[in-house]
Amino acid sequence: MIRMISFEGGDGSGKTTQINLLAKHLTTQGNNCLLTREPGGTTLGKLIRRVVVESTEEKIEYHSELFLYLADRAQHVCKVIQPTIQSDRLLLCDRFTDSTLAYQGYGRGVDLALLRRMNQLASGGIEPDLTFLLTCPVEVALPRAIQRIDRQKSGGSREDRFESEDLEFHERVRKGFLELAQAEPGRFVILDASPPILEIHEEIKKIVDQKLREP
Repeated sequence: MIRMISFEGGDGSGKTTQINLLAKHLTTQGNNCLLTREPGGTTLGKLIRRVVVESTEEKIEYHSELFLYLADRAQHVCKVIQPTIQSDRLLLCDRFTDSTLAYQGYGRGVDLALLRRMNQLASGGIEPDLTFLLTCPVEVALPRAIQRIDRQKSGGSREDRFESEDLEFHERVRKGFLELAQAEPGRFVILDASPPILEIHEEIKKIVDQKLREP
């Protein structure tokens, strides 16, 4: 039985749209589920999110960035993830440990073996039962992300620090996600994020409904 489903992908891949659609579908089917995200799934996490995803005048050093994400995860696991998967609720998580490996590891160049050990500590060894990876060429995904940011309220916060990175960074992240998925085919489902939103949603629904019927 699956207890935790994560959604991963680069900026502009559409993962947040898809996880929200899945949450609505599961709720209408009578499933008791909780939708959460990283960073920002707890009160502390919301404060950390403002620091790590919004552009600021002061550059955040890569290792400082990493420790902020790990602090968010440790709090998130303790306060939200662990209690939820120990109950009868299904947990849907927008980003988890794979994002740390893809962004800070493949993207920033932090040692992957070290990151895996730190992820293990912050997550308490918890792993998703199923992970959807939405992927499409950076040249397609990044303009989508920028359009989303531009639709944010004028004068409000802009979560655009990662979107401001160059194309090479985003390409490294994309390749990193694919490498992670190919290494764990039993957990990951790789989805092309280029088709229409509802077409992708139907595919996700079909997979999740089947998994939930399994003993």
